[in-house]
This record gives sequence, structure tokens and C-alpha cells, in this order.
Amino acid sequence: MAQMTGNEQFQRWLAQVNQECGSFAARPLEGEFFGHLETGYTRALKLSTVTSANVNLYRTKNEIKNHNDSWFYTVFQLEGLATIEQNNRQTVIQPGDITLVDASRPCSLVWQQPSRQISLLLPRSLLEQQLRVGEAHCVQRLSKNLPMVQMSHRLLQESMSNHELSGSESEAALEAIVCLLRPVLQQQDVQPSRRDRQFEKVIQLIESHLQSEMLRPEWLANETGMSVRSLYRMFADKGLVVAQYIKNRRLDLCARELRSAADDEKLAGIGFSWGFTDHSHFSTAFRQRFGISPGEYRKRHR
Repeated sequence: MAQMTGNEQFQRWLAQVNQECGSFAARPLEGEFFGHLETGYTRALKLSTVTSANVNLYRTKNEIKNHNDSWFYTVFQLEGLATIEQNNRQTVIQPGDITLVDASRPCSLVWQQPSRQISLLLPRSLLEQQLRVGEAHCVQRLSKNLPMVQMSHRLLQESMSNHELSGSESEAALEAIVCLLRPVLQQQDVQPSRRDRQFEKVIQLIESHLQSEMLRPEWLANETGMSVRSLYRMFADKGLVVAQYIKNRRLDLCARELRSAADDEKLAGIGFSWGFTDHSHFSTAFRQRFGISPGEYRKRHR
């Protein structure tokens, strides 16, 4: 069999990344490209080990709109350096460091030397149960010198090597990683600006009215004393669309209920309780966000 050219290897690697990690674009950098991807699924622990050099992997709004954005990529750096950008912030992570990348916003990862890292998919709903994650928490270098970061690395490595973990045990390991990272992420909090405080007020208003039929952009703008245009611009500055954000939060809470729903509980009723008056629309929206139907989601979390 003929040996693959450098471009063929690059295209094959990118196709594998898109299949396993979500929709990305990429471009080779100067020097010889190298890329290898290993995936692992230990029940709730969904991760990929990326080994690469001389390549820029990135997501724009075009890639994001065609992919599930209900995750954070939790990057555990193993070898070499990686330069990561998001929200007009850039950081360089070293072996032992950890950082969070928001799957719902554009980002860029650059490897200009041989690098190896683990990317763990961390459900947004799980992280936000314990911490309201904002821009200040993403693409921050969580240093290898911090005890909680060291413990998170060890827990991930031990969980990966134990293939006998049950579903509940792997979920507990995932929750433990969140608990370990929470105090480190909270230390990244900065004094919010007036605009950030206003955005937080809007978010809190959304959270408290997710089951209300009146929750729409026009109502939000009126309640917070701003124009609809200003409201849309505020969310756009965060890389978000207000109506999409509301729908995704409702879907996240539907998913939470489905994980504990009885077999005889009507799926349409769960969707209706969170603002989805049309079951067909609810089922379509749920599949777009989570990749499977509400019924299949419930079965998988049995």
C-alpha cells in the first residue's frame, strides 16, 4: 500500500478530530506536521488524547452552529506546550497544567512543537451546578503547582486505566474532577464590570423564569430596562444568541429530569414543563443539542 503524503495524513487526522471531538477547522504550520488521536470512553468519561505538532486547530461560528455546544473541553496538558485562545484571551499551558475551553464559543489551539494533551468532555450542566461559569474561567492557566490541579491529573489518569468502572462510578469520578477544579476556578474570579453585572442580572432573570411562557427576548429587555437590540448585542459580545441560550438552558434542565424520569413518565410532559409546547419541536431540539432523542437519552442514563 502506498505511503500517505503529508497532506493526506493531515486530512485524515482532521477528519478523525471532527468525528470524535466535534466540528473543527485546521491549518498546518511551518515545519513537519504530525497528528495522532486516541479516544477513550469509560462510561461517563469521554476523552481524547491528542498528540500533534505544527498545526493550528480552531472553531469559528460556522463550526459551532453544526455541533453540540453543551460541553467544556477540559484540557490536561501532558507533554510540550499548547497556545490556546478564546474570548480575546491567550494562554500557554505546560505539562501538568489544565485549562477550560468553552465549546459554545470560537477558540484556537496552536501546537508549534510536539505536544500531547487529554481533552475531557465536561458537561456544561454538571459544571454549572456548582459554579456559574463565565468568560473569566475559560482559557485560564490552572498551574501544575496547585494541589487541586495535581489531584485532578491523578484522578483522571487512574480513572482512564481502570476499565472496570461502572456507569455510576465513572459519573462520580467526573463529579469529583469538577469538585477538585471548582476552588481553583473560583480563584480566577475578577471584579465584574457594570456591563458584566447587567449580563449576570439578565442570566439570573432567565434562570428564575425558565418555566414561564413569557420568557422571550422582548420581555427580558423590558424587565431589565434596555432595548431588544442592546440585549442581543450584549449576548453577541459573549459569543451567544439570547434565544438560543434560553432554549439550551431549558434543554439542559429537561436532560436533568430525564436522567431520573420513570419509564412511564411522558416525554412530552417533561418538555412542556420547561417551555416546549410542541413535542415534535422538543424532540428535534433535544436531538440537535445532545445527539440522541429524549427517549434514548433516558434509556442510556438508566
